[in-house]
Amino acid sequence: MMIQIKETEEGVIFSVLIQPRSSKNEIVGLQDDFIKIKVTSPPIDGRANKQFLNILGEKLKINKSMIEIIGGSKSRRKTIKIKHITKKEIESLFKQN
Repeated sequence: MMIQIKETEEGVIFSVLIQPRSSKNEIVGLQDDFIKIKVTSPPIDGRANKQFLNILGEKLKINKSMIEIIGGSKSRRKTIKIKHITKKEIESLFKQN
């Protein structure tokens, strides 16, 4: 299954699935229509969200301020927008099969 990535004038929008309280921080890969990301932080006071933004920013080699959670900020399933990046760049990073 392939993740749906919507390209906009500002960048891209797609969905991620966050697994808080994991044993390690990692981008697992594709799971259903989501990019699954594990974080060690608990989902308390936005700590898992902050850690997720840091991990994704490092992976993409961009400032985390370019990444915005636009849906599901208190859910494991989130919709995010990343500015100044193309759909092709996201697809090559996560190598959709």
